[in-house]
Amino acid sequence: MKKNELKKQVEAAIQACLEKKAEELTILEMEKGSGAFTDYFVLCSGTNPRQVQAIADEVELRLKGAGLHPTHVEGYKQAEWVLVDYVDFVVHVFSEKARKFYDLERLWKSATRLEPADLKSVPKKRKAASKPSILKKNTPKKKKRKTA
Repeated sequence: MKKNELKKQVEAAIQACLEKKAEELTILEMEKGSGAFTDYFVLCSGTNPRQVQAIADEVELRLKGAGLHPTHVEGYKQAEWVLVDYVDFVVHVFSEKARKFYDLERLWKSATRLEPADLKSVPKKRKAASKPSILKKNTPKKKKRKTA
């Protein structure tokens, strides 16, 4: 899969999490030699079991709309730690208690932490033909005089 396409899918998952008010959103880019089985982890928390399920549901719904189906979903009924596996990335939705207990950020501390903005692909700038630029001077506009 192309890197930009993967980043767009991860970004869609992140937006789904944010739409359902997920807390403590973290993106981990896994290192190639780390033994990781995926490229990205998206981690977030919900404040109660219904919110945890709602976040997982929204991720699935949003990505199904893009034609992407999870290969595996785990923990949905218990809603303590819902894992939604898309092979190239995995979305982990935790309860606050489970998030602190498992502390995946510590376990995968060699991974690179990213911000959602880091995933946005920056379009390459085209080289423009060199044109002379016209600079306007910042001169104050003349005031109209009032006639009496």
